[in-house]
Amino acid sequence: MKKNRNGFTLIELIMVMIILGVLAAVAIPRYLDTIENAEQASEDAVISNIRGALENHAIHKLLDSGRRIWPDNPFDALSEKPQTYTEDGTWADSDQEWTFVDGNPAYITHQRSDNTRFKWEYDKGINTGTDADTTGYLLGREALTNE
Repeated sequence: MKKNRNGFTLIELIMVMIILGVLAAVAIPRYLDTIENAEQASEDAVISNIRGALENHAIHKLLDSGRRIWPDNPFDALSEKPQTYTEDGTWADSDQEWTFVDGNPAYITHQRSDNTRFKWEYDKGINTGTDADTTGYLLGREALTNE
């Protein structure tokens, strides 16, 4: 007599679950790293655009006034600001928000989708029209703690 075997045994189902669990344990952290790397690359692109725009702004000011001058707000040098840029002047506090916090020192801030926040120190330099004038600087990324 021929036995009709439909379905899977309990052992086979457990083995499939173990294999899926191992695959998920490997894939999820790699997926999260991919998201983090993408957000970092996006930040780098915005900051790179700001650096280029600041240099372009300084060159135009040099041609107009004979002095390399950076703007008070680095986002003003951009022809198009990031969509999520807000002018509230406070630390970034919502997903994908970019802000400029004026002060001494001043900061560009950004909050990622995972609620981590970063800042870049910005100084427009000294623009008094004397020989003591200096061009500003934009430092690298730093983690923004609860400030």
